[in-house]
Amino acid sequence: MNIQQPIPSTQARSFDPQAEISARLERLPVTREVFWARNIVGAATFFDGYTVIAIAYAMPVLVREWGLNPSQTGMILSMGYLGQLLGAVLFGWLAEKIGRLKVLLFTILLFVSMDVACLFAAGAGTMMAFRFLQGIGTGGEVPVASAYINELIGSKGRGRFFLLYEVMFLLGLVGAGLIGYFMVPAYGWKAMFVVGLVPAILMIPLRWFLNESPRWLVANGRYDEADRIVTRLENNARAAGKELPEPQIVVVPARRKSDWRELFQGIYLKRTLSIWAMWFCAYMVANGTITWLPTLYRQTFNLPLETSILYGFMTSVGGVIAAIICALSIDKVGRKRWYTGALLIAPIPLLLLAWLGATSPIQVLVLAGLSYAIVQTVTFSLYLYSAEIYPTRLRAVGTGTGSAWLRLGSSAGPIVVGFVMSSMGIGYVFATFAAILLVGALITALFAIETKGRVLEELSP
Repeated sequence: MNIQQPIPSTQARSFDPQAEISARLERLPVTREVFWARNIVGAATFFDGYTVIAIAYAMPVLVREWGLNPSQTGMILSMGYLGQLLGAVLFGWLAEKIGRLKVLLFTILLFVSMDVACLFAAGAGTMMAFRFLQGIGTGGEVPVASAYINELIGSKGRGRFFLLYEVMFLLGLVGAGLIGYFMVPAYGWKAMFVVGLVPAILMIPLRWFLNESPRWLVANGRYDEADRIVTRLENNARAAGKELPEPQIVVVPARRKSDWRELFQGIYLKRTLSIWAMWFCAYMVANGTITWLPTLYRQTFNLPLETSILYGFMTSVGGVIAAIICALSIDKVGRKRWYTGALLIAPIPLLLLAWLGATSPIQVLVLAGLSYAIVQTVTFSLYLYSAEIYPTRLRAVGTGTGSAWLRLGSSAGPIVVGFVMSSMGIGYVFATFAAILLVGALITALFAIETKGRVLEELSP
């Protein structure tokens, strides 16, 4: 890595436009404009999380109403994740070509329109098709939004700033649980999808009040636009009484066009393969757990519908609490140390649950819920880490292709649960999940890099 000595701002623009814009962003505090950009995009991400998990709370009713067998149940849950896989790759690539905001608008339009379509699903086949198309939209929104938010902020406190945005996705999961608990027993499964229409309103502020990423603009030769946006941010900071130090360039980004093949070249090859494994292992367990728990409580333990949904909701709340703790701590602990520790600790309650035989719903609620909460600190923060280990020219496509592996893991999780439960029993499901997490911990310990407190352009030239 070619680390440069700081370069005075008087030489900055003539030296390199990308380096100048990066240096100016690095010394900025969180301005009001950036704060609200995070919140507006975070609102969209909230409903992305809601949409992803809404089917889990509708499923206990659909299983009985449509007479679904375990294989059909697993396929309906998995089709959304398979769609997300395609959306993550497709829209991550597109965001490098046409910009972050245009892609965000389209992905929201797509998953809202498919939410309407799900209201008219008449059986397993049509629900699978609509969930697949909806997944394309939800899969594209989060990685592109993650790249966008990361590019607005400097290295100091980036983890905390970004992860407090990413908590919105988890709050969407909790919101789905609340709606499921109060509305599904009274109004049926369609209530989950009616609420999912709200994000259409978000397209108004996204379209008219947010600016494109300055880092993306300057990387694509649009310096004047990037300069106007950064100048406005600087003026806003000064108007708020902040003193801005002289911008200092610490590294000069490579001047290359976006090319997905670079993900598998040089320093990025090891990063790409290791982050794929981390995405797959963590999400296979987390989403394999959370999407099936309400149905497991209902079908295996014969709990009332309200209790099944309540237990699933409590598990989601535990995940949010753990995620907030992670968001407030990860800049101090570090990414690699946190991920390795979490992936080593989370298997313990799963192995205990397997040893006990998972014979009661309370055992599952406490031990599976504890493990899920620990793993959730990894899953929700991998968007931060993925955006940090790639340069601007690869950030959206790198995060998108990486998160495609979370979709593979998420789609595999419910299928594995259904297969293992049918052939070996519920206890072996938790033992299998524990083994997967241990593999993820080993890969993280051996191959992950530390990113805390480092400038994006320094990490990824």
